Amino acid sequence: MYTPPLARLIEQLQKLPSVGPKTAQRLALHILKRPADEAQALAEAIVNARQQVGVCQTCFHLSADPVCTICRDRNRDQHTICVVADSRDVIALEKTREYRGRYHVLGGVISPMEGIGPDQLTIQPLIRRASQPETTEIILAISPSIEGETTTLYISQLVKPFAKVTQIAFGLPMGGDLEYADEVTLARALEGRRELL
Repeated sequence: MYTPPLARLIEQLQKLPSVGPKTAQRLALHILKRPADEAQALAEAIVNARQQVGVCQTCFHLSADPVCTICRDRNRDQHTICVVADSRDVIALEKTREYRGRYHVLGGVISPMEGIGPDQLTIQPLIRRASQPETTEIILAISPSIEGETTTLYISQLVKPFAKVTQIAFGLPMGGDLEYADEVTLARALEGRRELL
């Protein structure tokens, strides 16, 4: 139905999250209608981002530098680490403008069904950070799902010897994701965090 180059473009676009066949077709046709320099700029932006963006050596948030801008910011609270599943959660929490501490990105949650165990996550670097004398609180801000709760309980047991461990309050249903919560809900969740016993 499509000429081979267009079919390949549609096929690649369908690999993006939340992009089905019709959306992929619509995006592909839109790209073809745009001037060639815009299509080239899009292609270069994708390649450059893929080549240049890695993770921060300290917190594992996405960064084009060895240490991200959040970790380099000396005005942030150096005593608190907010633990999240991935960088989308950091972005969601930063939009609230309520949290001024540091982060730690796990790179996912423990999920035996998907073959993800503690060794696939950045838990050991978190323990090293938690054991530093300047760390006084670990905030667990992991989305409320079965896997998220399992991860929260597992991590809380490992870091309790080093710092106070709290968990944010949620105005989210079980299975909800932080990235989809509005700023007010997230801000209130941070304010209402409770200590894990």
